[in-house]
Amino acid sequence: MADERAWLTGGRVYTQLADRLRERIVAGEYAAGGVLPSEAALCREFRIARNTVRRGLALLEEEGLIVTVPSKGRIVTAAAVPLSQAPYSYQRIADELREWIRSGELVVGAAVPSELALRHRYAASRNTVRQALAVLEREGLVVAEHGRGRFVMG
Repeated sequence: MADERAWLTGGRVYTQLADRLRERIVAGEYAAGGVLPSEAALCREFRIARNTVRRGLALLEEEGLIVTVPSKGRIVTAAAVPLSQAPYSYQRIADELREWIRSGELVVGAAVPSELALRHRYAASRNTVRQALAVLEREGLVVAEHGRGRFVMG
């Protein structure tokens, strides 16, 4: 895709990159659970600097559309995919907690179930549960209060 449409120019190029990638995700070109092209590949395709690519990808991560998985790359999240099809356990846990928050089952200010309770409910490791909670914290849905636990944000 090294055609003229791929070039990004002008101000705030990283937001243009995020827009283009978001369109591809929504269109299904990058399916949930799929890996985005590498930073280097995006640099070549759009003819932009790596730092610009990273800033654009950071926007998508803040929106919850992608997540960085060590040794795998940037994965499209399963937010629009049924829970049973989410590719990773932490994503299924995060998806269900997100749904509890959106449905009002967990209201603003309510305590999120403890790590131990979530480990038992999902038969998951502590790291898997913490990774799910970290996703929700990055999305601004949950806040951790040292010594008190995690709570739903307003």
